[in-house]
Amino acid sequence: MDRRALADMSSPVVREAEISRAARRQSSSQRPSADETWSGANPSRSQSASWTPGTLLRQHMTPQARSATRPPDLSVILGTGGRSPRVVQTPARLGNVSVMSNLDDTAWTTYSPQKSAMFTTVDSPSFTEDVTLSAVMLQEEDPGEAATMSMYREFLHSFLNHPSSEVFELIKLYEDLCIEQVDLLRRIVKRVTPSQQKFSKTASILWLLQQEMVTWRLIASLYRDRIQSAIEDENMFDIVEPNASEKTIIDRLFQRDALVRQSQLVVDWLESIAKDEVGDFSDNIEFYAKSVYWENTLHTLKQKNASSFGMSRPIVSELDPDAPIRQRLPLDDLDREDDIRLLKYLFTLIRAGMTEEAQRLCKRCGQAWRAATLEGWKLYHDPNINGGTELQPVEGNPYRCVWKACCWRMADDDQFNKYERAIYATLSGNLKQLLPVCDSWEDTVWAYFRVMVDSLVQQEIRASVISSSEEDELPREYLEANWSLEAVFEELQATDKKRVLEENKEHYHVIQKFIILADVDGLMEEFGDWLSKGKSSLLGHLLRFMTHLILFFRTLGFQTKEEVCEEVLKTYIQRLVNENHIDLIAFYVSHLPQDLAIAQYAAFLENVTEPDQRQHCLKLAKEAGLDVASITKTVVENTRKRDAGEFTHHDLVPALDSGTSEDDRKKIDVIDWLVFDPAQRAEALKQSNAIMRNFLASKKHEAAKEVFGKIPQDSIAEIYNQWEEQGMDCVLPAEDDNAIREHLCIRAYLEAHEAFNEWFKHMNSPPQKPALLGHASFTEKVAHEHKEKKYEMDYGIWKGHLDALTTDVKEKIYNVLLFVDGGWMVDVREDAEDDPERAQQMLLLRSLCLPMMCFLLHTVLHNTSQYKECLRLADMVSSEHQKLYKVFSKTELRNLLQKLRESSLMLLDQQLDPLGYEIQP
Repeated sequence: MDRRALADMSSPVVREAEISRAARRQSSSQRPSADETWSGANPSRSQSASWTPGTLLRQHMTPQARSATRPPDLSVILGTGGRSPRVVQTPARLGNVSVMSNLDDTAWTTYSPQKSAMFTTVDSPSFTEDVTLSAVMLQEEDPGEAATMSMYREFLHSFLNHPSSEVFELIKLYEDLCIEQVDLLRRIVKRVTPSQQKFSKTASILWLLQQEMVTWRLIASLYRDRIQSAIEDENMFDIVEPNASEKTIIDRLFQRDALVRQSQLVVDWLESIAKDEVGDFSDNIEFYAKSVYWENTLHTLKQKNASSFGMSRPIVSELDPDAPIRQRLPLDDLDREDDIRLLKYLFTLIRAGMTEEAQRLCKRCGQAWRAATLEGWKLYHDPNINGGTELQPVEGNPYRCVWKACCWRMADDDQFNKYERAIYATLSGNLKQLLPVCDSWEDTVWAYFRVMVDSLVQQEIRASVISSSEEDELPREYLEANWSLEAVFEELQATDKKRVLEENKEHYHVIQKFIILADVDGLMEEFGDWLSKGKSSLLGHLLRFMTHLILFFRTLGFQTKEEVCEEVLKTYIQRLVNENHIDLIAFYVSHLPQDLAIAQYAAFLENVTEPDQRQHCLKLAKEAGLDVASITKTVVENTRKRDAGEFTHHDLVPALDSGTSEDDRKKIDVIDWLVFDPAQRAEALKQSNAIMRNFLASKKHEAAKEVFGKIPQDSIAEIYNQWEEQGMDCVLPAEDDNAIREHLCIRAYLEAHEAFNEWFKHMNSPPQKPALLGHASFTEKVAHEHKEKKYEMDYGIWKGHLDALTTDVKEKIYNVLLFVDGGWMVDVREDAEDDPERAQQMLLLRSLCLPMMCFLLHTVLHNTSQYKECLRLADMVSSEHQKLYKVFSKTELRNLLQKLRESSLMLLDQQLDPLGYEIQP
C-alpha cells in the first residue's frame, strides 16, 4: 500500500485547489507586523480564556446532558446547575480541531502560539512597563524571586474571593496567575546575559512556574471530569442502538469509560503544553510557503530532459509521492533537506494536537496528498442509515481500519524518515516507532497515553463492528493490549533514556503522575518524603503549590493524610514567617487543627514587637477565625517560661534593685498582647502576676514595677463589669477573684519597697553641718554663721521630709505584713482550680519577702529612734492571727532577735526598761 493509496482512502475534504501564486503573494504582502505576530496571535491564552482540551473526534460529538444523581453541592462546584452536561473528550490521537480552524491559509504567515505571545517588542504598549521592569527588577540579587513575590499574596486573595462552589474557577485563576508570572520572567530573562548567576536562578523559577501552570491545568481537567462522573449515572450509556456507527460507538465509550476519557484528557493536556511551545518554529513557516513540492528536483529533471547529457548523480525520474521509495533513488539534496525539516515540523504540530494546521501546511507546501494521508483517522458515521427527511453528509473514513493498517506498515518501514514514521506511528498507535522521537518526559508520557487511547478505541470498534479482512488486521499485541495507568508509569521507570529517568524524579512530574493516577495518598507520601529530606531545600513556590493543592483536596472533601498535610502547612507557614509575609500567615494557620494552630501562631507572634503590628496581627487572626484569647495566652506563657530561673532566697542586705536583662525586657513587653482586648483583662492579671512572682523572687523590683505598669488601672473594675454584663448574679470565678487579690498583694509589696527605697535614699543624704577651722578669720566666722543658719533650715526641711517618709513607709510595710483576710499572698477562695506551681511560688514568696519586710521595717524604726516600736515587731511576728513566724527560718528569727536586742539596749541607754517603758522606782 503506497502513500497515494493511503491518501485515496482518506476523506476528500482536504483535496482542494492549491493556492495560486498570486494568492500566495497577496498573503505575503498582507503579513502583519512583528508586534501583531508576537503579541496577539493567541487571544484565547492572552485573554485568560478557559482551556479546552483538544480531542480526536470532538467535531463529531453532540453529547447528551446527564442529570445529577448525587447531592447538588458537587454539581454546583462544577458550575453545571441542575443539569450536568459534559463535553465528551474523544481520542485526540487521531487529530484535533484547534482554535485556528476558522482561519484561512494566510493565517500560517501570522500564527504565533502562546509562547510567542508572551514576548513584547519595543513597539508594544507595554514598552514603558518593560523599561521600568528592567530598571527595577534587574538590580535585584535574585530578580526571579523578587518578581514573583506577589504570587503568595495573589494566591491567598484568589482563594478568599472564591467560594468552595467555584473551586474550578479558582484553579483556572491559579493557572492565569502563573501565566502572568511566566510572561514576566520571560521578559526578564530576555533582557539579561545568561551567564550571570542570579539570572540562572530566575530561569529555574521560570521553569518551576511553567510546571506549576500546566499542573493546575491538569488538575482542573481531570478532577472536573472525576467529580462529574461521581454525580452522574454511568449506566445510562450502556445501551447502543442497532446499526450504530463507529462514531456513535466511540461516543458512548467515552461517556461510560472513565479510563479512556481521562486518558484522553491527559493526552489533551500534554498536547496543550506542546502547543504552548510550538511557537519556536514559527519563523520557519514562510520557508515552506510554496505551492510546488520538490521544486528543485523538478527543475533538475526539466534540465535533464532539455539536455542530452546525463546527470552527475542519479535522482528519481518521477515525481509522484512514492517515487523515492519505489525507485529507491533520492531527491535533490535541497528538497531532501526541506522534506526533513517539513516532516519534523509536521510531527511537532501533531504532537501539539494541531493536525488540521499540519494538513494546512502540507497544502501550502504543495503536498496535498500528504494532507490527505492525515485525514483517515476520522471515525465513520452515516446519519442517513436510520432514515430521515433530509439527506445529510456522511462523516469519516469508511476504510479506516485498512488505513490504520497501512499507517502501521509505513511506520515500520525504515526507508522512511524517522519523523514521517513517527507521524504514521502516532496515527496508527504504533508505540515502538513513536518512542524513538520522544526525548522528554512529556513526550514519552504523551506517546504512551495516545497509543493507549488509540488501542482502547480500536478494541471497542472491533468488539462492536464487523472487522475487516485478516490481511488488513493490526498486530494482535496492539489490539489485545491490557492497558492501565499504573503500567504506563512502570514503563517510564524502566526506560533506557537517561533524560526521561531524570525527569521522572522532578517534583512536578511526580505530582503530575499521582494526579493522573488519582492517588492522593501516594502523593501525600511523596510530600512527606520531600519534607523529611530537607524542608529548606523546597522552594517557596513549590511549597505554595503544595499548600494550595491540599486546600483544593479539602474543598472537594477528599480524605488526605492529615499528618502530612499539617507538616506541609507548617513548613509553608514558617517560610512565610521567614520571608516576612505577615498578612498571609493567619489564614494558613487557621487550616491547622486548633491546638496546633494556637501553638503555631503564638510562635510567630513571639517575634512581633511593634505595638501597631501586634494589633494588626491580632486583627488578622480574628478575621481568620483563630482563638485569639488562647493564642495571646500561649504567647505570654511561652515567653515567661523561657529561661525562667528558680526562686532564690533574698539576701538580707537592703538593695535598690537588680538589673533588667534583655530576656526580662521581653517578658515585660509580652504583657501587651493581653491588654489590647478588654475581655482579656482577667487573663492579663493572671499572666502579669506570674511574671511578677518570678521577678520578685529574683529581687528584680524595677522589672516587676514595669510589668505592673502594663496593666490598665481600670482592669479590676473592667473584670467586674464584664462579669455583670454577662448577667451573672454570682460572685466572680475563684481563679479571677484570687488573681485580683494577688495583684493587690503585689501592688502593696511594690509600694512598700518603693517607699523604703525613697526613705533609704533620703535618710542617707542629710545636709552636711558646716565646720569651722580653728584659726578662722573674722570673715570666715561670719560666713560660717550664715552656713550654720542655712544648715539648720535645710536640716529642718530634711527632718520634716524624713518624718513624712518614715510615716509613709511604716504604713506601707504594715500593709504588707498585716494584709487583710489571711495575709499577704494568701488566697481567700479555696474553690479555685488547683495550680500547684502557683501555690508553691506564693508560699515561697511569703518566705522570701515577709521576713525582708520585717527587717526593712526594723531598719526604719531603729534609724529613726523608734526603739519601743521596734520591740513591738516581736508581738506582730509571734501573733497567731498573722502567723508570720512560720515564714521565718531559724536563722532569720535569730537575726531578728539580735536586732531587737540592739533596739532594747538603746532603750536602756535612755534610762528605760528593755521594752521601752519607764523604770518604776
